[in-house]
Amino acid sequence: MALFSDVLLTVDYDRTLTGPDSIVPERNWEAIRYFTENGGAFTINTGRSTTTMRDLLYTFPANAPLLLYNGSAQWDKDHLVDLKIIDLDMWAVLDEVGAAFPEMNLEIQATDNHYLLSARPEFAALYEKMHWGWAPAEHGKDYGPFIKFASYGPVRKPAMANMYECSPEDQARFDELDAFIRARWGDKVEVFRAAPRIIDVHAKGVSKGAAAVALKEKLGKKILVCVGDADNDIAMLDAADYAFCPAESVVADLYPNVCTCGEGAVADVIYKKIPEILGILP
Repeated sequence: MALFSDVLLTVDYDRTLTGPDSIVPERNWEAIRYFTENGGAFTINTGRSTTTMRDLLYTFPANAPLLLYNGSAQWDKDHLVDLKIIDLDMWAVLDEVGAAFPEMNLEIQATDNHYLLSARPEFAALYEKMHWGWAPAEHGKDYGPFIKFASYGPVRKPAMANMYECSPEDQARFDELDAFIRARWGDKVEVFRAAPRIIDVHAKGVSKGAAAVALKEKLGKKILVCVGDADNDIAMLDAADYAFCPAESVVADLYPNVCTCGEGAVADVIYKKIPEILGILP
């Protein structure tokens, strides 16, 4: 039996697998190769879509289906499968949210692209900087399965780091948005804080945790290890047999820590924590 054959490892992407600069440390790539070559099942478990992961869909060194859209879909053998659909009228929901929170940047995260409801230049600049595909939304148009929409705070500079810079006023406004969505459609949706100034909305019952557990069962693995850094990772971390966080993460006080994301937090889990779990002596 291979060294890690009992283990499924699912990790968040932004500020878990990547560093604060959105680049994956080489130490993590080396550790993933070591883990999979020795029988471990590895994948990412992210709120990102096919659009924001498009440069990695065919090259990412995972040997298990990618868990995307916070668990609303899997990317398996070049296809999106197991879609979880929001049971609401998409445009009615977005119109209400937009009217109540006009300063927010709303987007539809469809299976083929992101569609920006208010294509403000600064929001579009963020997409261009991140090399994400996007198009202006055409009101009333059918964009396929309603699996996710997101709200970003006002963009002050074209970098994802901007969405982690949250003032008390920002926090209060996003708390209001969170409460508004839950009060209005809480029986139909799940609301996640993907970053301090990003809210993701999905179908009821969707979570990274549910997706990870289902994949563990599908693959017949005995041990689920998860690594994450933000509020939308809590369900995944709680569902794991063993959970870890980068030392500087938003939820670092809730779970055992490894090194910072920029130093290679995922590599720390692979090289140090999983051998401890399995009782493998150095």
